[in-house]
Amino acid sequence: MNSIYSELILEHNKSKHNKRELDHPDHVERGHNPNCGDDLTLQLIVKDNIIVDAGYIGSGCAISQASMSIMIDMVKGETVAFAKEKADIFFRMIRGESLTEEELESLEDAIAFESLNRMPARAKCGTLGWHCLEESLK
Repeated sequence: MNSIYSELILEHNKSKHNKRELDHPDHVERGHNPNCGDDLTLQLIVKDNIIVDAGYIGSGCAISQASMSIMIDMVKGETVAFAKEKADIFFRMIRGESLTEEELESLEDAIAFESLNRMPARAKCGTLGWHCLEESLK
């Protein structure tokens, strides 16, 4: 399974399909991790409580960029409440809290980051984009 998850992370890091600047975003939140140099900015367009578009700009390691991209794929086109719920489940997974099978499955590809709960330094990389999302939606 770790091999599959590693391939998924590398695929999202290479793809860059969500790495793009949006025209006139409603929400912009920069996440910066000075310990490793990750510096990513999440941009959202929210209309009628729906995240209609999302993208990110900046630079970072494969984990931070892949996590941001997977998160964007998950929340784009969904309600703000849905995005907040997924962020809550993701953070609980990273903290190593017990999750139901349904909660884990609801994270879709983001489950690839489950092992980060055993790697605190890398967990900061994997959660950077999710913190940006959480702050943007407050």
